[in-house]
Amino acid sequence: MPTQEKAGPPMSATTSHVPTPAWPMRGTSRSERPERVTVAVYAADPVLRLGVVQQLRQRPEIDLLADAHAGGAEVSLVVVDHVDDDVAALLHRLRHNSATRTGLVVATLGTGSLQRVIECGVAAVLRRAEADQDQLLRLVLAIANGEGVLPGDLLGKLLTHVGSLQRAALDSRAVSLSTLTTREADMLRMVSEGLDTAEIARKTAYSERTVKNVLHEIITRLQLRNRAHAVGYALRNGLI
Repeated sequence: MPTQEKAGPPMSATTSHVPTPAWPMRGTSRSERPERVTVAVYAADPVLRLGVVQQLRQRPEIDLLADAHAGGAEVSLVVVDHVDDDVAALLHRLRHNSATRTGLVVATLGTGSLQRVIECGVAAVLRRAEADQDQLLRLVLAIANGEGVLPGDLLGKLLTHVGSLQRAALDSRAVSLSTLTTREADMLRMVSEGLDTAEIARKTAYSERTVKNVLHEIITRLQLRNRAHAVGYALRNGLI
């Protein structure tokens, strides 16, 4: 007999554990349908949630999981407008679930946010404007096959960023004394806005210890005295 769908509350990216999926879905087990990819969908906005779920529900390749089975999904899709602290916290929690690989369907994503979601373990990114049924299916199947997917322009920016880091690492005369990583620049910018360590940690979804280590690394590498000196140096040199 087919599994009865059950209703459940919408998920919230602010829960303290890996949340349940964002929509009531079928709970058919993977063993019954080994050719289907099990998927859990997460979204705080019910409109976004409904759109993605309705698209995927029509595909026989997809097995949308019920709340109780979400932790065992092969693919977790997070559907958002942009990446904020709550979304980053959700992505971090999903990263620690070894049973799933995560994809992001997002409206806007800059280079800095791209680095952030990659650090959160996101395997693939799709812009919401391009998220029709076929593109969503391709995204899910690629993630399930262990592939990484990025929009072409974001991939180009990422490769450029990685290339610049590699060139700096290979050039012994330019050991990054005049450059900052995106994460370092973001944290220094927050220092310049008056945020303390705890506030920066909350906004970036890093621990306070990581924030302190990053800022200490900047000060040490640039041979500066303190955070204020680092902010002044970065502003003078156009690094933030």
